Amino acid sequence: MLKKLGKILYSLRRAIFGDPPPVVAVLRLYGVIGPGGRFKQGISMASAARQIEQAFAINGVSAVALLINSPGGSPVQSSLINKRIRDLADEKHVPVLAFAEDVAASGGYMIALAGDEIYANESSIVGSIGVISSGFGFTEAMKKLGVERRLHTSGESKAMLDAFQEEKEEDVTRLKEIQHEIHEQFKKLVRDRRGKRLKGLRGKLFSGDVFTGAEAVKLGLIDGIGDVRSVLHSRFGKEVKLRVLSDRKPRLGSLLGLGGGDDTDLGVLHDMPKGMLSAIEERMFWNRFGL
Repeated sequence: MLKKLGKILYSLRRAIFGDPPPVVAVLRLYGVIGPGGRFKQGISMASAARQIEQAFAINGVSAVALLINSPGGSPVQSSLINKRIRDLADEKHVPVLAFAEDVAASGGYMIALAGDEIYANESSIVGSIGVISSGFGFTEAMKKLGVERRLHTSGESKAMLDAFQEEKEEDVTRLKEIQHEIHEQFKKLVRDRRGKRLKGLRGKLFSGDVFTGAEAVKLGLIDGIGDVRSVLHSRFGKEVKLRVLSDRKPRLGSLLGLGGGDDTDLGVLHDMPKGMLSAIEERMFWNRFGL
């Protein structure tokens, strides 16, 4: 009812005062991509959904701009965010422009693919179209400490790649099969979204390598060099209004690096070790790109 009333008032204002300045909704998508508030300053479908819905619900919105600064993370969350943006863009017939800041790599680039056009700074890091899995092995440390690992499972592959056991060749082979399947899905998304704009050799584009914004233009991974304000002024005129949509204010626990879940501020204090490990992992994502 309120939505219908808003449209009526918008049409009435246009009839009386003429066409208002064009409005572009701006979504900030910053941080490592992971589910359930895993990272202190991260992106997930749960954290981004409300902003995405708001962006496309603005009456008379001319476009949605995505400001992306992410080294990647969860391929599932990246895909879900990409799909939600594309579904609403197609449903509402609203163009989407993506802007890479420092980094739009791996899952960050997957989200950027939701844009009908992608822009970046000359020195932005773009690409990393690949899949990575990392971990640690503690078998030698356990031997030195005299610690015995006791693990009981039902299902021969349930403990695959357990960090406290010797790595098995068959487990690595299976992991690579899964990574290959996810990589193929990523490559298909790039081909579907970029199409004939891709100019580089597929082997290079899909190698997991990263490129500067200047290189990415030549390879067809992005459409041009530019920042959000200059591109939108050029596209919609200097009277364009940017409506920046922000997420909820962070909780105390979030500010302390203890996660951004639904627990109470004091209740999350017991998660401090987990929060510290997440902060270290988050830092490692950025360090891969020198940030």
